[in-house]
Amino acid sequence: MELASFLAGERWSDRPSCTHPLLAHLARLVNDCTSDHARPRLAPLIPSVIGLTSKDPRWNHEIALLTAVKALPVVAEETQRALAVGVLSVDRMLAETDGREPGTLRPATAEALDAVPHAARWAREFIAHGVIGPVRYHPGPVILDFAVPGIATACVTDADDRLRRLLTDAIHMCEDLATAERGPAEVDRLADLRPEQWLLVVSPAATR
Repeated sequence: MELASFLAGERWSDRPSCTHPLLAHLARLVNDCTSDHARPRLAPLIPSVIGLTSKDPRWNHEIALLTAVKALPVVAEETQRALAVGVLSVDRMLAETDGREPGTLRPATAEALDAVPHAARWAREFIAHGVIGPVRYHPGPVILDFAVPGIATACVTDADDRLRRLLTDAIHMCEDLATAERGPAEVDRLADLRPEQWLLVVSPAATR
């Protein structure tokens, strides 16, 4: 993210304004949790995060849900429980924008929870008992804080690959969200700009 801030012409920071805050948080976690020998493989993804940002709250929901669903199958059981609560909570937040009836799940969410039945049952009971109070902050950062280190320490031989795929999938998903938000014509216009012009569009800080 620091290199992304530099490329975007912003002040050197791991929290550049040119990248969605939760996507940037995911990128920092993946970078920190990836092994030293595999970390250089993340470098080609750096330009992809520049300009990927939005004020649409759906971005927070989608990034959090994607991360939790990807982590659920491999993390430790205690982490599975926490993530299952997060999955149910964020999926509920997306119901209205999806046009779903309250209480129904996305097929992909249901499939992910079916794969971890004990954690899913625990999470449903936890929520049913009203342990969760009013939501003052989006759960996305906490979900990511559980999920990414959980993947890194899971009993799998391909943790680095899973982390890179997670970040890659999140970037592609945000690209799709941005395309839907800006419209194909706007995306095509950005693609035709010269690099220096494009940076001024995605990062106004580059003018300072």
